[in-house]
Amino acid sequence: MQSSAPPPEQGSASVRMTAWVRGHVQGVGFRWFTRAQALAIGDLRGFASNLGDGRVQVVAEGSREKCARLLDWLREGDTPGRVDGVTEIWDTPRGGYPDFAIR
Repeated sequence: MQSSAPPPEQGSASVRMTAWVRGHVQGVGFRWFTRAQALAIGDLRGFASNLGDGRVQVVAEGSREKCARLLDWLREGDTPGRVDGVTEIWDTPRGGYPDFAIR
């Protein structure tokens, strides 16, 4: 089940978006392209990591608008491999990320 995003009036507030991407997303450069997209959007911190079940987990912290742009790209962008679905949750940021990394 997907949770709803924070209300629109919080557009400039800092948020944490965690997304789990299903499909053929490992071994195709998906994490690298996700990092490149996060850097292109700018002002996002977090990581992209392979999970043991074949999914990729993406954690991004920054403005709601920029996190939403990354989420839109994960769902509908020109990603490598094949994305079958994305589930996300929104939360308050925890910090501790110096940049956007590949794990």
